Amino acid sequence: MSHLLYLPSFSKRGYLNAVVEIPAGTNQKYEVDKTTGLLCPDVRDGQARTVAFLPYPVNYGFIPSTLMDKERGGDGDPLDVLVLAEAQPRGSVIEVVPIGLMLLRDTGELDHKVLAIPQDPSLRILSVSSWAEFQQHYSIIRHLLELFFLYYDGLGVMTPMGWADEQAALAEVKKWSLSPR
Repeated sequence: MSHLLYLPSFSKRGYLNAVVEIPAGTNQKYEVDKTTGLLCPDVRDGQARTVAFLPYPVNYGFIPSTLMDKERGGDGDPLDVLVLAEAQPRGSVIEVVPIGLMLLRDTGELDHKVLAIPQDPSLRILSVSSWAEFQQHYSIIRHLLELFFLYYDGLGVMTPMGWADEQAALAEVKKWSLSPR
C-alpha cells in the first residue's frame, strides 16, 4: 500500500480524494501513521482504541496531502472527511464531492470535517449534490452527526462551531493543503 498521506488531494479527474480509516457501522478507531503512511489502530493509554459509543454513522477518513498544523490552530492531523455512503473498506481511496463542512473544536484545537458524497452515483445513499439540497432534504443528518461527535469521545471534548457549505469545504481543503493545486 502506498503512503496514503501523500496521495494527491484531488484525483486526475478533479474530484476530492478521501481515504477511509473507519468504515461506517464500525467502532474500532484507526488512523494513518504519519511515519509509514499505513493505517494502524489508534492507541490510547497503551490500548487499541475502540469507541465505546454507537458505531460511526458515516465513513470516516482524511483528505490526503493536507495537514491541520498546530501552528495555525489545527489538531496536527490531516483534514478529516465524512463520506455519506454505505460502508467502504478500510484503506480505500474514493473520489468524493464535498457538500459541506462541519466546524469543530477538539480540546481547543480546530478539528473540522469535510462532509462529502461519493462521486460515483451508484455509491450514493442520498440524492443530493449541494449543501442547500442536503439542508432541504436531510437536515436531521446534520443534527445526528453533531450529536455523534459531541458525545463519542465524552461530553466536553468536542465543541460544535457550526456548519458551512461546499465552497467553504473546498476552501478548507486548500487552506490545509501541503501542495498547491
